[in-house]
Amino acid sequence: MHATQHPDLPAEVAELVRQSQQANAALMRGDIRRYLELVPHSDDYTLMSPFGGTPTHGPQITSERWEEIGRFFRNGSLTQELVQSYASTDMVVLATIERAHVEVGGLPAQAWSLRVTLVYRRDGSGWRLAHRHADPLANGVSLEHAASLARDPGSCAGPEQAGHGAVVEV
Repeated sequence: MHATQHPDLPAEVAELVRQSQQANAALMRGDIRRYLELVPHSDDYTLMSPFGGTPTHGPQITSERWEEIGRFFRNGSLTQELVQSYASTDMVVLATIERAHVEVGGLPAQAWSLRVTLVYRRDGSGWRLAHRHADPLANGVSLEHAASLARDPGSCAGPEQAGHGAVVEV
């Protein structure tokens, strides 16, 4: 579902869908400056990375950190499918599937499909991204795999089950 295929979307929502797609396509190319130009972030922005871990909050994302994020992605392309949008006077929520083919963190280029929720909040006459949550579960996983991902390594897992991989901070 692309915004251009949905004439029933309010113009402001359609524009946020377009800007989100263009911004994330720029990010997949490693162009962090263009990404930030297209999608201003709120001061209290929250990022829930597709790699999991503790959510990141606006003040933690310094200009140096943004540059690191830009270097993490290379030579990518992206399409965005709008699953659903919700809008009120001062808030817009976009539920999307982002489908990228990109080099991530030094890995060879591959397909990366993410389920993404974006929350925009009105700021004066414009919109700012207040929240992004992404996960790599667009293609589905088995119950066992989901249980493995959800298991707290510090809980009842034995030593052979603890630490099932490094946590990637983006």
